[in-house]
Amino acid sequence: MSEEKKPLNFIEQIIEEDIANGLSVDKLRFRFPPEPNGYLHIGHTKAIGISFGLGEKYNAPVNLRFDDTNPAKEEQEYVDAIKRDVAWLGYQWDKELYSSDYFQQLYDWALLMIKDGKAYVDSQTSEAMAEQKGTPTQVGTNSPFRDRSIDENLDLFTRMKNGEFEAGTHVLRAKIDMEDPNMLMRDPIMYRIMYAHHHRTGDDWCIYPMYDWTHGESDYIEQISHSLCSLEFKPHRKLYDWFKDIVHGYSADRLPLPPKQREFARLNLSYTIMSKRKLLQLVNEGVVNGWDDPRMPTISGLRRRGYTPNALRKFVETAGVAKRDNVIDVSLLEFCIREDLNKTAPRVMGVLDPIKLVITNYPEDKVEWFDAENNPEDASAGSRKVPFSKALYIEKEDFKEEAGNKFFRLKLGGEVRLKNAYIIKAESVVKDAEGNITEIHCTYSEDTSRRVKGTLHWVSIEHAVKAEVREYDRLFMDEAPDGHQDKDFMDFINPNSLKTIEAFVEPSLKEAKVGDRFQFQRLGYFNVDDDATAESLIFNKTVGLRDTWAKKKPQANNQNQPKPKQQQSQRKPIDVIKQLGKKYTNLPEEKQQKAKEDILQLAENVCYEDLEPLFATAVKKVGTRIATVIALGVLLKNGLEKNEAINSFIAKALEDKNALLVAEAEQL
Repeated sequence: MSEEKKPLNFIEQIIEEDIANGLSVDKLRFRFPPEPNGYLHIGHTKAIGISFGLGEKYNAPVNLRFDDTNPAKEEQEYVDAIKRDVAWLGYQWDKELYSSDYFQQLYDWALLMIKDGKAYVDSQTSEAMAEQKGTPTQVGTNSPFRDRSIDENLDLFTRMKNGEFEAGTHVLRAKIDMEDPNMLMRDPIMYRIMYAHHHRTGDDWCIYPMYDWTHGESDYIEQISHSLCSLEFKPHRKLYDWFKDIVHGYSADRLPLPPKQREFARLNLSYTIMSKRKLLQLVNEGVVNGWDDPRMPTISGLRRRGYTPNALRKFVETAGVAKRDNVIDVSLLEFCIREDLNKTAPRVMGVLDPIKLVITNYPEDKVEWFDAENNPEDASAGSRKVPFSKALYIEKEDFKEEAGNKFFRLKLGGEVRLKNAYIIKAESVVKDAEGNITEIHCTYSEDTSRRVKGTLHWVSIEHAVKAEVREYDRLFMDEAPDGHQDKDFMDFINPNSLKTIEAFVEPSLKEAKVGDRFQFQRLGYFNVDDDATAESLIFNKTVGLRDTWAKKKPQANNQNQPKPKQQQSQRKPIDVIKQLGKKYTNLPEEKQQKAKEDILQLAENVCYEDLEPLFATAVKKVGTRIATVIALGVLLKNGLEKNEAINSFIAKALEDKNALLVAEAEQL
């Protein structure tokens, strides 16, 4: 089957129109222009992906240019981190450039503008300039220094450059129109005096160009064909073009191509802060342990947490290129990493909350080594050996003394399969003085062909390797932590965003290296942290196997909600799931997410016998099949063992034409 041709996004349409109107393809050139005043975050991956993606599509060069015009906030550390992140994402830039490379050219053009009466030195205070600039509904008034002579302006500007004046005494302003409805056109500042050491030019300059003057002219010097930026720069386009037209008039003979600025919607993510200033505050106040803390939305933090370049690129591609701002749910980002790691991460066993399990009829000194498949999604991944002995660790939550038929894990008198090993039956427990269970005593059966509903992961106590596991939750408890006028974003910090656990893992992980990624079976995806050593294993939890955040969302605003009617509360959970499924595919995305959250909660009270009849749902009833897959995922997570009927149902779902159904089935 041939690959479906993707429709062009609006930026690609602009470029195609320009080519059709005579722009030569070999004149295409793009750039990614970060300011080195912080680490790149997930929002930047969109800008990176758009520019470098266009470079790949059109075989055009892409520059990595640092807009380094503010030495007070910029550092070489940030330059190095940005280069590392862009390279890690898999992109190669054509030239590494800096706006500071152009300081002399910008200064020379500014002198020409003064000589042409298009710029002047203003000696007002910043407060006075702000007052006379006006408002969006009230025009501004001219500076009393606006009509200085060309000679006086040239003299003052030269002396500014030579360091003869204190900071704040003079600025250079463009002479445009103080009555322009666009306030950015009301004689914007081009240069200010700043005595600060620059990370590249040292102390060569004491006047620094403003962003609006530097950015577009840097594009022009580099002969960028399309200057792509986020929507907040749309009002700046008029000024961008005004400056561009002037310098093009000065240098058209050697720099023939004037760039074109176009804007796209930035990437906003729920439960996330995107402001570098606010991210720096988190670092400075010790809320997180640096820019690369795995709770941070920085590319460095995501990399350390275990995210892959493929997952981030897939996320940006899925989010798309839009003209209007919107907020992408963080669950999409988590889905992309699950999908990627499901294909690539080796399966291993680890126990995070251990309880001792003793197999009373297993020989005392016997050790067996069983074959364990490394990745069922990758036939070439092979297998490994895992040791089995009389005393094991299992997860504490995988055992209950008494439980109903919806509990598919181990209970007294009940049987489960130990992954890759035997079927066991719980016979008795040992308790301490407070009544807490300290040991579970079981018997095992060598007849492994029998069908039992639950499968548990485990590790042999004798062979277990101790490891520290850092379990991360979302850093903020509000969907829009910086979207409240009456509250500070710091008010929404999640106090439980990091939990450190002493865990036990199988011995094959002794050889794990920093950055290696694994699926801890039935628990989630984990990677080896930068702090790990050969003597001390440390894992970060990247993401769980399923999205459980919906169940944990704070319900503070629901205290006054009316209680559901008694008749509704008496409906069987499986019936409500079927009802939600009927409407599922007709719902908008937001309501689909809400329906999914409801199904996940309802499925906690559904047994396999309730769900199995829905496996025979007609193909055309896609919504019901999607709801069934979602509910089945909960049962499997709770210990239900896959059987022939389940495998057949999942296989049929994976072959369906409906993308939503396939996406849910892929998670199983």
